Amino acid sequence: MSLKETLSNQVKQAVKSSFNIVLETVEFQATRKEFAGDITVVIFPMLRFIKGNPVQIGETIGNYLVENIANVKAFNVVKGFLNVEINDSYYIDFFNTAKDNDTYGFVSPKEEEKAVMVEYSSPNTNKPLHLGHVRNNLLGYSVSEILKAAGTKVYKTQIINDRGIHICKSMLAWKRFGNGETPDSSGLKGDKLVGNYYVKFDQEYKKEIEKLVATGETQDEAKKKAPILLEAQDMLLKWEAGDEETVTLWKQMNGWVYDGFDITYENLGVDFDTLYYESNTYLLGKEFVAEGLKSGVFITEEDGSVWCDLTEDGLDKKIVQRADGTAVYMTQDIGTAIQRIKDFPDVGGMVYTVGNEQDYHFQVLFLILKKLGFDWAKNLYHLSYGMVDLPSGKMKSREGTVVDADDLIDEMAATAGEISEELGKLDGYSESEKQMLYKTIGLGALKYYILKVDPAKRILFDPKESIDFQGNTGPFIQYTYARIQSILRKAASTKFSNQDISGIELHEKEKELLKQIQLFPEVIQNAAMQHSPALIANYTYDLVKEFNSFYQNVSILGADNDNEKAFRVQLSNMVANTIKNAFSVLGIQVPERM
Repeated sequence: MSLKETLSNQVKQAVKSSFNIVLETVEFQATRKEFAGDITVVIFPMLRFIKGNPVQIGETIGNYLVENIANVKAFNVVKGFLNVEINDSYYIDFFNTAKDNDTYGFVSPKEEEKAVMVEYSSPNTNKPLHLGHVRNNLLGYSVSEILKAAGTKVYKTQIINDRGIHICKSMLAWKRFGNGETPDSSGLKGDKLVGNYYVKFDQEYKKEIEKLVATGETQDEAKKKAPILLEAQDMLLKWEAGDEETVTLWKQMNGWVYDGFDITYENLGVDFDTLYYESNTYLLGKEFVAEGLKSGVFITEEDGSVWCDLTEDGLDKKIVQRADGTAVYMTQDIGTAIQRIKDFPDVGGMVYTVGNEQDYHFQVLFLILKKLGFDWAKNLYHLSYGMVDLPSGKMKSREGTVVDADDLIDEMAATAGEISEELGKLDGYSESEKQMLYKTIGLGALKYYILKVDPAKRILFDPKESIDFQGNTGPFIQYTYARIQSILRKAASTKFSNQDISGIELHEKEKELLKQIQLFPEVIQNAAMQHSPALIANYTYDLVKEFNSFYQNVSILGADNDNEKAFRVQLSNMVANTIKNAFSVLGIQVPERM
């Protein structure tokens, strides 16, 4: 049982015995530096139930804790805050229990509990992955790993948007202007090649709009009547009708893109347990549109289109099938969700990692699935995140002004290399070791910079700022981990097992470190509940700051005796292990040397 759980139970008991009041919850916070104490009980919320002076209430509870908990040695009350001091022996016991646990903070999945499926990436097959996809992938992958660390069975998945008008635009542009170009003949990754034709379509489309406007058409009319757009729309109808030539071209170009995506995913360090394709799931969605029509969930308009009227639920009417019978995104998402539960009956909930511009879409999707009678629909969660901006402005795929994910990864590694060379700490490294280290630092910088921000917030991404070896950055934390590994190598001859540390009087910095390490399991659980890697990232930064303060104020290898030396070396190892575990759920590697 954690310190908070123990104190919480005893505070409730104190309130029950002293005031005959049953408290549901007890609020804690860190003790402010200027006061003695290791943890603070906040009295103010209790005043809703207990009438009296908050200082006197705090005194009563404090005396109860000292009398009934062996590890509580003293307390002080400041206004409505009860600051509790804990004996060193409590932290020594914690140290002895946790120091050899390499998976400290992680919980094994419970077989009886339902699994969660986390969807992320979910790209269109008409362009390469870009910086926006990078945030999506890093968030989805990290949330998956955090949920697993918190004791949930997780399936990582994506829905590949491999059909629709956007796909046909790339296909049509390649058919018109490609002259048989392939990834092999061009030397380009397949996703980049196809993305070039998506940009080409937009360029030609704009030229045709200009011509139509010059003949007297309005801008809106010209956008609808441009021949290249009409041909792309016709291609979509042919694809849905199973036209052999269209389907063959679609398979060929999508194959190029998948090969390109696989390389990017490997470089980024993310993976998936299963894949879904919109070209398959939209059909199941159409089946349930038909079922919903029978049950009255959906209605047919005069033009033959099918809608769901959600106005009584505070939303709008939403189309689920066009008048010509073709599917919309909502159709596909309905089908995908249902298919996933069919494929994985142990799944009891899903997390959708999708940008906040789709907030309304997921409100509608979740409500429709509930109306269709699916009990698991109450456990659907939209991991909504803000966009990623650059100092130069917003990215636009169709105009070719995006930051390509592969180029970004390479740039991060190159920048890490430049800074590392300037610092001059790579003596003895081979060239291949240097390159691996640069990639580890560069990717760590990228991932940490993105994940340390609350998912809901928009990010202004500055690559140079992210690769700083000082401050709240990935490289700073990686460097601290490497520093600890250096200490452990130097201390390799120290014998730990026979050292008696039970009587050690803890230095203030040692206690602060142990308190920070002890928080890790709670941080994991909170991050899982809130679907927020930022909680893990910023916790790790706080831990590293505490370690560096400890390192500067306490001699580790120059301790006064073997017991103290053994303790401090093992404490350093606990910090390193916690950093490694925290960074593992963020998808970040830690180097042994830097």
